[in-house]
Amino acid sequence: MKKKVFIIFAVVLLALAGAALWIQSEINQQHKVSPQDIEIPNGASSKRIASILEAHKVISSASLFSWYTRLSGQASMLKPGLYHFSDTLNMPHVLNILTQGKVLQFKVTIPEGLRTDEMLNLLAEKTQTSHQDWQHALKNIIGNGEPEGLFLPETYMYNKPINPKEILQQMYNARAKVEATLAQEKGWDEEQIKRNRIMASIVEKETALPKERVWVSAAIHNRLSKNMRLQMDPTVIYGMYRTQGSFNGNIRRKDLRTDTPWNTYTRNGIPPTPICNPGAGSLRATAYPADVDYLYFVADGTGGHAFATTLAEHNANVRQWIRIERKLNRH
Repeated sequence: MKKKVFIIFAVVLLALAGAALWIQSEINQQHKVSPQDIEIPNGASSKRIASILEAHKVISSASLFSWYTRLSGQASMLKPGLYHFSDTLNMPHVLNILTQGKVLQFKVTIPEGLRTDEMLNLLAEKTQTSHQDWQHALKNIIGNGEPEGLFLPETYMYNKPINPKEILQQMYNARAKVEATLAQEKGWDEEQIKRNRIMASIVEKETALPKERVWVSAAIHNRLSKNMRLQMDPTVIYGMYRTQGSFNGNIRRKDLRTDTPWNTYTRNGIPPTPICNPGAGSLRATAYPADVDYLYFVADGTGGHAFATTLAEHNANVRQWIRIERKLNRH
């Protein structure tokens, strides 16, 4: 009887040893994986992740992979995102990829000078996500506050599945960091930071040339110091957008005379809010204007502007621009 029990025990041990060897072999078995991108959803359990990987033939057995992740104590460490799998892999390799979060990275570039609504439209388009998701994320960050000028135009990296709030928060923080540096350098309070942001948004809309930013900034500062109205077209255009909901691309004399809170032809000082999201270059140029006496500027036909200190010089530059425009229209 004892001998029979011993034989049964030995058989069981051999079977268990064989099973352990098979499991170990299966876990470490390398196999060729077709190149593919697989998205692991937010909140997916290790069992669900294993099923996804098995369906895409990244692993041979979902149940074995799920058991392996739990046994290794890493079942809760699998990170969501879009992963690229290819080449020869085994389960330890796959587990390492998922626990290290080696997800595919994407980038989106936001140009300087967009209004916040234009920025959200671009983000939705470039990331192929719902515009409503971006609006909801904006609401979460700023509540019912003024949305203009709070997000730094830059190139940002993101992962999938995309988190709009995370990206907008990154843009918000980047702008705050630039402004905090300027505030420390200049000894500004919150009101001075806000004024600089508003003026920087005008600089951003007035010139596309980085070298001109400090000159446009100087003209703004000089006009304000002399109690002159800024009389800058982008503020009129923004006022039309805020009061009428759109701008058709043509600005008329009537528009210059139509009062809005942003129209610097009809109102003294700076607008109540930024008119776009300025970049770091414009924020800094506004804080540090060029040491020049410019009060006026007009397009010069080359993509830049002709600057002037006196009205007579400016009028001459305007006449030159009119001649250039007429010549361009004839062609």
